[in-house]
This record gives sequence, C-alpha cells and structure tokens, in this order.
Amino acid sequence: MTDPYAPMPDDWQRALAVVAHPDDLEYGPACAVAAWTAAGREVAYLIVTHGEAGIDGMTPAEAGRIREREQVEAAAIVGVNTVDFLDHRDGVVEYGLPLRRDIAAAIRRHRPEILITLNYHERWRSGDWNSPDHRNVGIAALDAAVDAGNRWIFPELVAEGLEPWAGVRYVAVGGSPFAGHAADVTGTLDKGVAALEAHGYYLDNLDPDHPMADARGFLEKKTQRFGERFGGVPSIAFEIVMV
Repeated sequence: MTDPYAPMPDDWQRALAVVAHPDDLEYGPACAVAAWTAAGREVAYLIVTHGEAGIDGMTPAEAGRIREREQVEAAAIVGVNTVDFLDHRDGVVEYGLPLRRDIAAAIRRHRPEILITLNYHERWRSGDWNSPDHRNVGIAALDAAVDAGNRWIFPELVAEGLEPWAGVRYVAVGGSPFAGHAADVTGTLDKGVAALEAHGYYLDNLDPDHPMADARGFLEKKTQRFGERFGGVPSIAFEIVMV
C-alpha cells in the first residue's frame, strides 16, 4: 500500500491516550502528541501497567517505580501533565470486563473526542508478531469507547459520579500496519526524541544493537519513512477507526 496518507482529523480538542506500557507512546505517537499540545489541544495518558516486567534482572516492584517515573517525565516533555496508571499486570494483561470497565471509567472522567492507542492487530508492519498486552489493550480501548457512552454498561460508574460520555468520535492507532492518516511532526521531532530518551534506564538495558537503543536514529528513520507518503515532511502515521 503506497497511497498518500490523509491528514489526521482536527475537529477535536481533548484526547486520551490508552496504552499498555510506559514508553509505548514514545516510539512515535508522542511526536504527534507534542504537535497537538503545542496547538492548544489537551492530551492525557492512561497507562494500563507499570511496565514492571520490562527489565530483566530487576524486581518488578523496582522496575515499575523507575518506569512510572520515566513515563511521567517523558509525558511532560510533550506537554502532557496528566498521566494515570492502572494496576493490570505487565506481560499478562487480559482482555475482559475489568479492563473495559477501567478504560471506560477513564473515558468518562476525561471526556475525550479522540482516543489514541497502539497497534491491536496480530502483527506489526514488519510482519513481526505483536504482544498480547498491546493487542488486548487496543481492542479494549475500542470497546470501551462505546461502553463509556452507555449508561447501562457498567452502571456502577454512574454511582461513582462518572456520567456516560458518548463523545469519542475516533480512535487513532499508532504502529498499525493499516495506517491511512498521518500527522506532520516537523516542529516536534526533537521533543519526541527527548521524550523517548527520558526512558533512559529502560533504554540502557536494551541490547546496544537494538534499533530502539538509538532514540534519535530510530525516530528520524521512522518519521522520514512515513513522510514519503505525506508530502515529504517528517510524519507519524495512524490508523483511524470511526466510533
């Protein structure tokens, strides 16, 4: 598929990003988040785990504390000041009612018009197998976008003061092999790089030959590749799902 990317929808003011792990957004979507916040839009993050299973040789409790701190620092760099964490277990996130309920509650609380999530398909663009955490969180976010607007799904949320919110119109899926839209990140690529570099402890524990160990090289290559289908400007691509 080589058709040009369409511009991202711009008829929204508030976004909620829902991903499985600290650093998921920094491998591309955060560059676009920086552009949106710079334009005056509001973005909040919901991270389903603490990333506690992500550093071999470190206890989950210690790794979770480090990765949570790094995520908050990374979010601030791109203009995001609200970062909420759920307590689902890293590596074994299960799709089901508890996850849908937690995400629906966050949607009702933040009242976004667009959700941002990560690839929920079985494979990445490269053909590599995607992790179950990413797949399960992405599908749950899509379902929760509808759940959040129905008073009789998770009615206990109303008792908690969370009225239904049916205002989500789009879900923007980063890393999708079926992307058809893109955001120009010409002016925010450096912020995206700095946000990824904020995950310093995690990156330092990657193999030196891992492509993501070089934050700038990784993001420059990615945004250039997407830009070939978006007017030649550094870009981040998304699949847009209408809700």
